[in-house]
Amino acid sequence: MTDTQISAFISSDTREQIERYADAHGLKKGALIERALLHHLQALRELPADIIIPPRLVLTKEGGRDLARQLKKPNRPTKAMRELMAGKLKDDVPT
Repeated sequence: MTDTQISAFISSDTREQIERYADAHGLKKGALIERALLHHLQALRELPADIIIPPRLVLTKEGGRDLARQLKKPNRPTKAMRELMAGKLKDDVPT
């Protein structure tokens, strides 16, 4: 198998994360990037599309305001959610 070089623009934050991880784990950056790409491509092949969460979400200004509002004053959890978190499962819920 022959190697092929690719080029891509990435953010400085991503570059710093790659360098820190590679240094901490004794990997070359190229090997880390190839592993990451192979892992991601495998996930895209094997997992349903709706389960893949992008690492960055883009919101409209209105969506960003709504999110900030909800984070400042979250809705009260429903009774079902409180029971679930307390470990109380109803009989009709399969375990």
